[in-house]
Amino acid sequence: MKYIDRVYADLQKKYANQPEFLQAVREVLESIAPAVEKNEEIYEKNAILERITEPDRIISFKIPWVDDKGQAHVNIGYRVQFNNSIGPYKGGIRLHPSVNPSIMKFLGFEQVFKNSLTSLPIGGAKGGSDFDPKGKSDREVMAFCQSFMTELYKYIGADVDVPAGDIGTGAREIGYFFGQYKRIRGVYEGVLTGKGLSYGGSLARKEATGYGLLYIVDELLKDHGDTLEGKTVVISGAGNVAIYAAEKATQLGGKVVTMSDSTGWIYDKNGIDLALVKEIKEVRRARISEYTKAHPEAVYTEGRGVWSVPCDVALPCATQNELLEEDAKILVANGCKAVCEGANMPTTIEATKILQESGVMFVPGKAANAGGVATSALEMSQNSERLSWSFEEVDEKLHGIMKNIYKNISSTAKKYGMEGNYVAGANIAGFEKVVDAMLAHGVC
Repeated sequence: MKYIDRVYADLQKKYANQPEFLQAVREVLESIAPAVEKNEEIYEKNAILERITEPDRIISFKIPWVDDKGQAHVNIGYRVQFNNSIGPYKGGIRLHPSVNPSIMKFLGFEQVFKNSLTSLPIGGAKGGSDFDPKGKSDREVMAFCQSFMTELYKYIGADVDVPAGDIGTGAREIGYFFGQYKRIRGVYEGVLTGKGLSYGGSLARKEATGYGLLYIVDELLKDHGDTLEGKTVVISGAGNVAIYAAEKATQLGGKVVTMSDSTGWIYDKNGIDLALVKEIKEVRRARISEYTKAHPEAVYTEGRGVWSVPCDVALPCATQNELLEEDAKILVANGCKAVCEGANMPTTIEATKILQESGVMFVPGKAANAGGVATSALEMSQNSERLSWSFEEVDEKLHGIMKNIYKNISSTAKKYGMEGNYVAGANIAGFEKVVDAMLAHGVC
């Protein structure tokens, strides 16, 4: 049995109840096979694959908090510190009822390679809780966040582990986390990113993941003699990533016609009214169905269906495994040219293979959505230097990072005889940098 196959078989036995984690590992191991086979003897001797697929540590803890009626609740919190070979642990905090050890591990594992691709000195981690901030008052969210940080503070720090936002964790939650950390530790440091501008945050952070996604799309299309001008774009999601992906897509000449949330999706043939979506989601925190009240010509449909709309470019920006095998077949049949992931692992392995085999250009999330964590690392730099860069400065650095990521994954795919396979290019490029550091550090 080959080294890769043996390692994956062992993981399947140990973590049979962690499907998301196994899916992420399988996707990486399958695509890095050429790089591993090239160095199989030294990698196996140093147990590289065993070490890179096991987190350094998993921290779990209870989070007791009291609601506005005086009722006590208990949620479970997690921090998966996966790999710090190239820098301090870095990764978001997800607050969503679906959070469990498998999802935390898959996200942490993906983060290792994503952070490596940015070329910045940051390792991979992820954290979160099964707490749902939807429908909670500000005081209830504050109570939860303070309880969460009362446990987490022991394991993080500006040079140890720097959490950030994710699904369910926005500016409000980051502010409560930061306040509690400062209160307990008595230090003012860049321990979190995605902070408010008044206390160490970075301009362009809110826009970074969505903008970065479109910078990758732009580079991809240019490399194939095309542009986004006049293209029809379908986007899933209506959160931070989706909103700013839609904004930048429009700026680049595309027409975004769909957005969605957990209840359903909207189709506006005239192009999404982004100002209205921002009002609904960022101000009123309402459902996307509210859109049709202002635009009766638009169509709202409950459930799934975004990928049924004919398009040139598809951008899944909602959550993991949202683009399925049947969706991929529909996209191919409708002539979709490119799929780039704004969310983490939103496309199943089966759907990815259909897209690739059908000639659809496909860029995985660890490359396409790396703009968020890249700008978080830029925020860390500003905090360390006690500086604040302008929006234009940060956006220019972000644009440069995303251009370099595309060049890196494209050239790596070519180097291993897989031109156009951006999944392999991203995984191998990210893997090789981390492994170089791991070998330099010895077995640890």
